[in-house]
Amino acid sequence: MRGRVARSALALTSAGLLALGMAGCSQSAPEESSGGDSDLAIVEQVQIDENGAEVQADSSTAPADPAGDGNATCPPVSIAMAGALTGPDAALGINIRDGVQLAVDKHNEANPGCQIQLKTFDTEGDPQKATAIAPQIVDDQYTIGLIGPAFSGETKATGDVFSQAGLTAATASATNVTLSEQGWRTFFRGLANDGVQGPSVANYMKNTLNMQKVCVVDDSTDYGLGLAQAIRDTLGPVADAGCNISVKKGDKDFSAAITQINGVSPEGVFYSGYYAEAAPFVQQLRDSGSEATFVSGDGVKDPEFVKQAGSSSKDSVISCPCGPASEAFAQEYTDKFSQAPGTYSTEGYDLGTIMVKAIDSGAITRQAVLDFFTNYDGQGVARRYQWNPEGELTTSLIWMYKVQ
Repeated sequence: MRGRVARSALALTSAGLLALGMAGCSQSAPEESSGGDSDLAIVEQVQIDENGAEVQADSSTAPADPAGDGNATCPPVSIAMAGALTGPDAALGINIRDGVQLAVDKHNEANPGCQIQLKTFDTEGDPQKATAIAPQIVDDQYTIGLIGPAFSGETKATGDVFSQAGLTAATASATNVTLSEQGWRTFFRGLANDGVQGPSVANYMKNTLNMQKVCVVDDSTDYGLGLAQAIRDTLGPVADAGCNISVKKGDKDFSAAITQINGVSPEGVFYSGYYAEAAPFVQQLRDSGSEATFVSGDGVKDPEFVKQAGSSSKDSVISCPCGPASEAFAQEYTDKFSQAPGTYSTEGYDLGTIMVKAIDSGAITRQAVLDFFTNYDGQGVARRYQWNPEGELTTSLIWMYKVQ
């Protein structure tokens, strides 16, 4: 890895993961499923540092407020958001969009002299569609900043375009390690990357759950491959060669993979991909009689996973570099959108807040916004935001969640 981002090693206690009444859990309400097994929800467990020790969420500093002092003035300007707003993974993109929208609306309501427009672009999570959309974003002279793209593949496909245009592109969710290694001068990542998340989860499975045999399944996307590689590298021989499996995004029949998994009888299965495929995967895994612990990363951490997988999702362990919503943020978000914040909602809000704060400071050109992000250091709802020269956060922590 480049920069100062540490590789985390996760060392939870089993009791710590299973406990519901932990201090971390009192921070926010769980992300509840809107269907399926209504008794199940994704519940935050604990925040982990590089040594695997629990770290209490920082409540000593209030998060930045997009409303500011109400005295901002600015010419007509806009910020863009790009990500999947339709398609099988739309929930993740919608969470980000709504977080950004909340920040922009709070700002505009408080600052009549500076009305910022949010322009949204639906990539469907497809790198080819994102490539077609990117020129529309950079050719708009009023757009001086971008939240997105959301997924690693589309970010990789468009990073050069945004960098050459001098347009700050702050992603709330793309976690592939190599994105910060492309030499882009306008890339900022609003959460830890897979070089942090992968080893953390792998060490947890190997050292804390004492798993001797794990099957690692990736979905062949840039995100899935990158995270799975980090998992496999850290697991070493615990990642059983007999079930080192690649499936495809869009697959719904996983019978061949599950037969391969059951042939080696692992204690755990790590699925590296998104919830749209993880839901039928875990259903078919449970239907096969397997009791292996199902573990996954941030691409699966959405209420849609529980909704679509139903009771098969119970006891799934999910890691995420994304931060949970505070009670105050969750209330504001729910009041506005009639649903609780989900994965990346807080990151969308925080990055949107930094964008409007840039504009309020007088940054009304792309270069000025880029300078503002480069020098920014402030507390958000999800975490503290400060970046190194490669666009990685200077401090990164992982959250563990469980479906219960």
